[in-house]
Amino acid sequence: MTTPTGTRRRVLIGVGGGIAAYKVCSVIRHFTESGHDVRVVPTRAALEFVGKATYEALSGNPVSTTVFDDVDEVAHVRLGQGADLVVIAPATADLMARAAQGRADDLLTASLLTVRCPVLFVPAMHTEMWEHPATQANVATLRSHGSVVMTPASGRLTGTDSGRGRLPDPQEIALVGELLLDRPDALPYDLAGVRVLISAGGTREPLDPVRYLGNHSSGKQGFALARAAAQRGASVTVVAGSTADPGMPAGVDIVRIATAEQLAEEMTKRAADADVVIMAAAVADFRPISVADAKIKKGDAGPAPIELTTNPDILRGLVTARDEGRIPHETVIVGFAAETGDETGGVLDHGRAKLARKGCDLLVVNAVGDGKAFGTEDNTGWLLAANGDETALPFGSKTLMSSRILDEVRQLVPDGRGARPTD
Repeated sequence: MTTPTGTRRRVLIGVGGGIAAYKVCSVIRHFTESGHDVRVVPTRAALEFVGKATYEALSGNPVSTTVFDDVDEVAHVRLGQGADLVVIAPATADLMARAAQGRADDLLTASLLTVRCPVLFVPAMHTEMWEHPATQANVATLRSHGSVVMTPASGRLTGTDSGRGRLPDPQEIALVGELLLDRPDALPYDLAGVRVLISAGGTREPLDPVRYLGNHSSGKQGFALARAAAQRGASVTVVAGSTADPGMPAGVDIVRIATAEQLAEEMTKRAADADVVIMAAAVADFRPISVADAKIKKGDAGPAPIELTTNPDILRGLVTARDEGRIPHETVIVGFAAETGDETGGVLDHGRAKLARKGCDLLVVNAVGDGKAFGTEDNTGWLLAANGDETALPFGSKTLMSSRILDEVRQLVPDGRGARPTD
């Protein structure tokens, strides 16, 4: 992804002293290859893991750790003042503690006191260190100061240990950073305590052991929603079908399914414990009535007809379950509609009709076809509300669109769930 002409931004990347420092090289490369002006400020401990020359080669800028270098430029002030985004990765327990206390005992922490742009901390440490009350208190302090603290991933840690505390994938860090460049207020920590259930990807309806009916869904929009919701504090579960995304966002639980019937079963079961349900999956409308036990052969007479039946309407089924009390009545239900215009109406006309049929609280309408929506990194569309409000969703990354959708969702979540915004 290349930054459009005229939007070159200044990104300050602070590197903490943890083994995950080597992964940050990929983050630096992302921002430099996107056309941004990148300055790297490692701590002294960080240079024990990756040398200064590597950071300078990747960023194309000189690297320093002390306020006594380039004193005439007052670097500890200028670096922070000039930044459009600050990314701290890995954010070790020690580095976050010093930042939370307002310490200024090296170039990085001194620079943090002068920034007025979004600051993204990306923690990486052992599980016990992440869960320690002191660390959690420091995280809360940093968030109260307006910083975004990413939820760490789960997985293999240093040595033989595994658990929560792993540095998120570099691509994940870059996506969140780019979101904050596009929209600095995109990730308020306002969904803490909110349980969000999201469907993503496409369903596959088997014809025989090797073939299926499906669609072009990549799961990128559903994963983008999960990413944004998790970083806003929500407890997120994704029920995912066929996807092209390399992995799940950090801090998100995943349940894998294949068919529309499996998706309906999982979503209906899990929706009973959710505050927000978002149906972003692309569900096949039809499935074969029968599935061949062996591969269907290509005969001289040509293919035999395949008889189809209709799959369950999962979104409408969730609304019905809420109406009947099987899902709490205050649960917010959001649907997606991939539409094309035809002789009966335009994309938005079909979207309005679908909202009326489905009965959900919000419906995201996307125009599809000709390379739009499916499998792309960007998206656009409209957000239709049950009360008649219609909001255009400007073209941008799917993570940016997700942040705007969640703004509207947040307004519908009842009091008592999440950190309600103050007037």
